[in-house]
Amino acid sequence: MKEDTIRLVKKAIKGSKAAYGELIAQYQVYLYKTAFLYVKNEADSLDAVQECVTRGLLGIEKLKEPKYFKTWITRILLNCIWQDQKRTQTVSLDEYREKGVENYLIEEKVDLYDAIDSLKEQYKTVVILFYFQELKIKEIAQIMDIPEGSVKVYLYRAKKQMRRWLEADKAEYKEERRYAK
Repeated sequence: MKEDTIRLVKKAIKGSKAAYGELIAQYQVYLYKTAFLYVKNEADSLDAVQECVTRGLLGIEKLKEPKYFKTWITRILLNCIWQDQKRTQTVSLDEYREKGVENYLIEEKVDLYDAIDSLKEQYKTVVILFYFQELKIKEIAQIMDIPEGSVKVYLYRAKKQMRRWLEADKAEYKEERRYAK
């Protein structure tokens, strides 16, 4: 983390709302992308980020180590998403496809996202943070409050499950095409 950012975090911890605002401006794209990977909906992603920013502002003085701001704010965001998901139903694949998914490359992405969605929550989290947000295993372990070895195991199991899910989906697609002829 850059020295300027650490200085901002220290100011925010001491109560500077302006410093907190600058921090959020630095991390807004990261927070939005992370939220979107989970909820796949612009409005819900923005709601999660807004809730995260509010909770962060209310609890910034509890942050003990300024260098872990990104880890801390990510954990808050994930908690906001998980709490909201417990309260709401997920969108079905048919509804997702009705929103304009027309070309083949997009369908491949939808398949990948569906495979990620099929994972257990902890596996889904490590996949998103590792592959999409490019966080290090150590950072993921801190965010999830688990040992680094568990992160590695979760990544391995997640890839294995996704591979099975995607291969089953591919076989199903080939079967559908065979009978369509």
